[in-house]
Amino acid sequence: MRRVAITGVGAVSALGNDWNSVEAGLRAGKNKVQAFAEWDAIEGLNTRLGAPLEFTTPKHYPRKKLRSMGRVSVMAVDASERALAMAGLIDDPLLKSGRVGVSYGSCIGTPGDVPALTKVVTDNTTVDLTASTYLRTMTHTATVNIGLFFGMTGRIIPTASACTSGSQGIGYAYEAIKYGMQDVMVAGGAEEFHVTPVAVFDTLFATSTSNDTPELTPRPFDKDRDGLVLGEGACSLILEDYEHAKARGANILGEIVGYGTNSDGAHVTEPRAVTMADAMRMALDDAQLSADDIGYVNAHGTATSKGDVAESQATCAVLGEGKPISSLKSYIGHTLGACGALEAWMTLEMMHSGWFAPTINLDNIDPECAPLDYITGNGLELDCQYAMSNNFAFGGVNTSLIIKRGDS
Repeated sequence: MRRVAITGVGAVSALGNDWNSVEAGLRAGKNKVQAFAEWDAIEGLNTRLGAPLEFTTPKHYPRKKLRSMGRVSVMAVDASERALAMAGLIDDPLLKSGRVGVSYGSCIGTPGDVPALTKVVTDNTTVDLTASTYLRTMTHTATVNIGLFFGMTGRIIPTASACTSGSQGIGYAYEAIKYGMQDVMVAGGAEEFHVTPVAVFDTLFATSTSNDTPELTPRPFDKDRDGLVLGEGACSLILEDYEHAKARGANILGEIVGYGTNSDGAHVTEPRAVTMADAMRMALDDAQLSADDIGYVNAHGTATSKGDVAESQATCAVLGEGKPISSLKSYIGHTLGACGALEAWMTLEMMHSGWFAPTINLDNIDPECAPLDYITGNGLELDCQYAMSNNFAFGGVNTSLIIKRGDS
């Protein structure tokens, strides 16, 4: 079995597209949540909150390639291009060798194109349908468009598993390399912001309705939290066989050393602490590490009442009391298919900086949550070689990644 190195990262996020910008945003301790007054016109919608980002399609992207790409795919390709450039693989013949694949997640493609499909039933017309409509809305649109854009001919692994789409994208890429199926994988996830998924979560009473104070929500692990806020973004990691990376002189940023995933098998939306904990144990076993080896946990931390409690109990059961933990969703909201990748990347960068961001707006820890070290205030200075990043999704899908800090 092979070691799996991280040799490149690219991101598009509400905090910025490079680590210097993101770290500055984290240290500032302010979120990117805003209220949308125009949603007042939507009958039945309770929340007005979201965390979109400013994004412009790169000018050098050919129009022909953009035809099959909605916003989510363009963000995914942008992040992947940044990652490939960092890894020194842009225009490398290796990309078309069959030894480079894509393992990438998003939930629903580009929602803005869906009405063209539904009009066939609601209005009995195909007037808005184009040859690209389905290509932009299919759940694997980001995955395949990355492969097409760069001419990759290896494995395509779409991971459309809601909030674990990005982390599964990384996990399955890691396994593809570890077991010798591919030498390099573009791994991660992306999601674009749209009111329709906001409405879905709102219907489930899972969204924050602190519409007059967007700067104070979401509040993961706080007893006064009132739900999640949706955001958007994209993040791509270049995973590579360690020896392959060393042989070509690549800069090794870190490693994925453990991955665990399972399902609750009980309820679509009710989280189960016991199976969450099992996923974490799987990751530890895969990495051949003990609980004491883990210095920090990047929590899924959505600020939902049941999710936060179950996750904290599972984390404590596996790693013990007092383990440092924080949720980056308090800054950029829940980016759905992108969150697992963005959080894994930011966790790696925090390990390199020796500083771990606090959960903002966490003023009063919910007594129902387990006794962990919930990082608040100015963050935590910590020398950490191994960190765990966890994500949990509707459908009872659980993931746990263990990341090792690189030497550089």
